[in-house]
Amino acid sequence: QESMPQTPPFAAMFDSSGYNRNVYQSKEDNCGGLNYHDNHLLSGSLEALIQHLVPNVDYYPDRTYIFTFLLSSRLFMHPYELMAKVCHLCTEQQRLSEPGLDKNRIRKIAPKILQLLTEWTETFPYDFRDERMMRNLKELAQRIASGDEMYRKNVQQLLQNLIRKLATVSQYEEVLAKISAASTDRLTVLKTKPQSIQKDIITVCNDPYTLAQQLTHIELERLNYIGPEEFVQAFVQKDPLDNDKSCYGDRKKTRNLEAYVEWFNRLSYLVATEICMPVKKKHRARVIEYFTDVARECFNIGNFNSLMAIISGMNMSPVSRLKKTWAKVKTAKFDILEHQMDPSSNFYNYRTALRGAAQRSLTAHSNREKIVIPFFSLLIKDIYFLNEGCANHLPNGHINFEKFWELAKQVSEFMTWKQVECPFERDRKILQYLLTVPVFSDDALYLASYESESPENHIEKDRWKTLRFVSKV
Repeated sequence: QESMPQTPPFAAMFDSSGYNRNVYQSKEDNCGGLNYHDNHLLSGSLEALIQHLVPNVDYYPDRTYIFTFLLSSRLFMHPYELMAKVCHLCTEQQRLSEPGLDKNRIRKIAPKILQLLTEWTETFPYDFRDERMMRNLKELAQRIASGDEMYRKNVQQLLQNLIRKLATVSQYEEVLAKISAASTDRLTVLKTKPQSIQKDIITVCNDPYTLAQQLTHIELERLNYIGPEEFVQAFVQKDPLDNDKSCYGDRKKTRNLEAYVEWFNRLSYLVATEICMPVKKKHRARVIEYFTDVARECFNIGNFNSLMAIISGMNMSPVSRLKKTWAKVKTAKFDILEHQMDPSSNFYNYRTALRGAAQRSLTAHSNREKIVIPFFSLLIKDIYFLNEGCANHLPNGHINFEKFWELAKQVSEFMTWKQVECPFERDRKILQYLLTVPVFSDDALYLASYESESPENHIEKDRWKTLRFVSKV
């Protein structure tokens, strides 16, 4: 039996030139609709690229190619259409549909087809929420298994792993829905400034270091559920003339990515709520200093997303206008953090810090040193601009594969980061608070802010009058 082709981990997949070209031998230059330069695949027709994905007895595609093509192909066709073509090619080329299958031939090709299916189901499991995908997968897997008993176990294992993954995702989505419902229910109580409804964050967790660790738990869990394809599916335009394509409008396609962005917004509003709630200004100042320490710990951990959410919350107008409160705060530490996340020169300081964390992660000996949680909105923006800035097709009609190497390189780095297990102990009480405690809306924040420190000009006075009137209605 020929052994399975081995696949390197994500971190090793892409070298500095864009992809690792030495994993498997590649097919010869400019053959059958593929265009190479220096053994680097630049472009190809869609049909040739699909053919390049399909293994045969003498060939198995480079793993970086598999990831890049599966990631980007959804800009041109549905995953289920690609799956149908791959299954058809495998069946036709290897004559898998013939009644008297040659066992030797099956033994040569089966490990390779199984490996391709394994990579697809493990890296893009959400594709298989589509029944058409599942049908094709089972059909091809059964063909391999029926050809030789030896592969029946492998096929079963592959299907079990996939079903388990999809079940876990469904559970996670149910939990998200429950959390969201719980915080909405309690929000109705929070229309005006509450004094005694809720505990504050410092009562729940008085140690900034512990809070930063619990935030990192939430970040890593939510990152882990984002499928790499969600970055690309966020750009897929719905075709108004094609009803079938509306499947791309299905919220599930980018649900986990959206949930993660919602978490960032929630954390910002939570920070602003905690600062605006206390009646006494020395309490408000203490909360500002507390969150500054939490943000600094997030920076040290490599959790840039929570760090940025906290800074955003502290910079919201209802918080930043509290001049008497800020006068009581030692702001030196906050100024350093703001400088780190300064948006000028395209977030130069942050990008430098992120590169440092990424380097540390590559040589890390512990999960603690491996943590890299990027400022997520900026990551999405970078990928968006990469997608917008380059054409998908070249003038000759070929697909511009150079663009997709670059796209895959960015997404694969994220894939490495999202696989890190959180090394900190979970604290259920703190996590529950962070995820479900009600937070103020914009209006409630302004109302609380004006009640803490009176309006300073006509615009603020008018706004306060309106808000008080609305809150009494």
